[in-house]
Amino acid sequence: MATVMSGKPYHVDLAGLMRVYETNYAKLNALLPNQPSVGDVRSYQVADMAYQLEVIEITKYTTLINVSQCNEQPVFPLPRMTVRLYNDARVAEVCASEQISRVQARYDYPNSKMMQKDEKFQLNQFLSDWLSFCLKHGISRAPLF
Repeated sequence: MATVMSGKPYHVDLAGLMRVYETNYAKLNALLPNQPSVGDVRSYQVADMAYQLEVIEITKYTTLINVSQCNEQPVFPLPRMTVRLYNDARVAEVCASEQISRVQARYDYPNSKMMQKDEKFQLNQFLSDWLSFCLKHGISRAPLF
């Protein structure tokens, strides 16, 4: 990963970002139903944390899901993320997270919202790490509505 705080200008590592997108797609497909439909919710328990995946939109080539934690007061809060799966390209990217309505590929630094230069890569890498943890240690459970 690029050193963000160095004096060198930041350039998006497109190949690295695409690798993360591809692995996120595979991991999410392992956690989602085979033929998802809008409104499908899958809930999982990992250690003392509960989280869910909710399908909020399906188009011809994409599926949009929300990833959120269900615990009322989690010790380690998972940011709520909106992830778009591009089914034709077999990649998944974080589109929005918490206060970020649209994640940009690169941010100038410093900026008023204090986003890191590589915020998009960090969010997608975090999702990848979280999904790996869930696949290794999680169990399916009834949805928590």
